[in-house]
Amino acid sequence: MKKVFLLPVIAVVITVLLFTGCSRQTSGTTRVDVFWYTYADTYLASVRNSMIAQAADLPQLNITHHDSREDQALQTQMIQTAITQGTKLLIVNIATTGSQDAAMNVVGMARNANIPIIFFNREVSDAVIQSYANAVFVGTDADEAGYMQGQAIAEYLLQPGNRERYDLNGDGIIRYIMFRGEHGNAEAFGRTKYSIQEANRLLEGSGLVLAPSVANETSTQYENDGISNFFLYGNWSAAAAANLMRTALTAHSLTTGAIELIIANNDDQALGAIEAMNEAGFNTGRADAGYIPVFGVDATPVAQEAIRAGRMTGTIMQDAEGMARTILELLQNVVAGEHVFANSSRYNVDAGVNKIRVPYSIFD
Repeated sequence: MKKVFLLPVIAVVITVLLFTGCSRQTSGTTRVDVFWYTYADTYLASVRNSMIAQAADLPQLNITHHDSREDQALQTQMIQTAITQGTKLLIVNIATTGSQDAAMNVVGMARNANIPIIFFNREVSDAVIQSYANAVFVGTDADEAGYMQGQAIAEYLLQPGNRERYDLNGDGIIRYIMFRGEHGNAEAFGRTKYSIQEANRLLEGSGLVLAPSVANETSTQYENDGISNFFLYGNWSAAAAANLMRTALTAHSLTTGAIELIIANNDDQALGAIEAMNEAGFNTGRADAGYIPVFGVDATPVAQEAIRAGRMTGTIMQDAEGMARTILELLQNVVAGEHVFANSSRYNVDAGVNKIRVPYSIFD
């Protein structure tokens, strides 16, 4: 009889563990819950791995990680469960970026429970942070990566011999494909617009200019600035970018000047485009293979290896270790009984709002 009744109990326990994450409360520790919009994002995996490694030296913390699987309703439900179970701090990579309602709902849950909340990476508005005294955002300057990517592109094209090498039809125009991240995402918009704008500013007077390839799709979602509405919508995904690039290559050549440069809002999309070009014999790393310059953002380990192998050109380093460290330092404020934003003067903080910006750097 004991065996008969024990099986349903085991099933319930397993279900709860799978739903709430992979941790357990330890006596004398502070429970913290971290909600990732997805475990599938390569850059965020680097942040998570760094956070786990750094937290190993902080035995007073009991951190549970949750995969929201790109589902805002699931994430919201998980957050409510964590609050009910007694969490002391919510760390949230919001699933639906650009949605004021979703972020306001989550911050309202934290406020009602009087629990500090740290949003990170996927930006929420100033109004969301200002709506609750114990709310903080840790991320980057959405436009900075775009400007740095533009700088890296211009510097590369201005290197001796690269104009002749990559302006394939000699018309003074470098035709690019832009792989864009999520609609409504501030980082995606900033990287799309300002990478081209900054590259062209730095190329002024050189006889070169960047212009969209005909292989880009067109949109009317953004301002008519000659940049923002020209892209392939890879939505941060390597697989989506690879498929889009394969489709582009069925109609456009890598040798005639129709496609002369690949720019991506993140490394996963850049690597997806490279995968498709590899199938056409380009960017394989062999000295005798064709090559189209490819620039991404994040400096993920796989992208760094692709650059060293001669398959990719450059990327902008989004500091995963620095982001994890900053979050854990704020977390320790809470453990020490201080305000979550205490001791923040050493960070790059926005004026008038509790937002910390972790800087980018160029990796090539």
